[in-house]
Amino acid sequence: MDCPFCNTDLNRVVDKRAVKGSGEIRRRRECLKCKERFTTYERLAKVEVLVIKRDNRREIFDRMKLRAGIAKALEKRPAFDQVEIITERIENRLRRAGTREISSRIIGRAVLAELKKLDKIAYLRFTSVYKKFNDPSDFAKIITSLGAIK
Repeated sequence: MDCPFCNTDLNRVVDKRAVKGSGEIRRRRECLKCKERFTTYERLAKVEVLVIKRDNRREIFDRMKLRAGIAKALEKRPAFDQVEIITERIENRLRRAGTREISSRIIGRAVLAELKKLDKIAYLRFTSVYKKFNDPSDFAKIITSLGAIK
């Protein structure tokens, strides 16, 4: 592990703790050269899951892509601080499924379910992209299904 201050790889672990609920290990390190302290996190390398896209292409599951989609839906919303929690919850659910391939539709539905419980506006935003809305009437149908319009 290189020191972020002086780039040397000479350091020692000062403190090590498990991070509750994440399966990570937090290590507090001290650089032996510049004496600065920094923190690293260790996570178990996970088995690669392939996502089957709508056009049947397969690509490696990208946690950051999932997180970016959720963050975009929750942008400027009161629940924005829940982005990481939702991302972690969905990723864990996918990994527990025990399959090496998963449809992007299943991932999309999982995001929709989380957003619907958390924030209806974020749900609407994500739905409009996920279902490729082309017309304002598409929004009206979803809003009606949410019980906002009678």
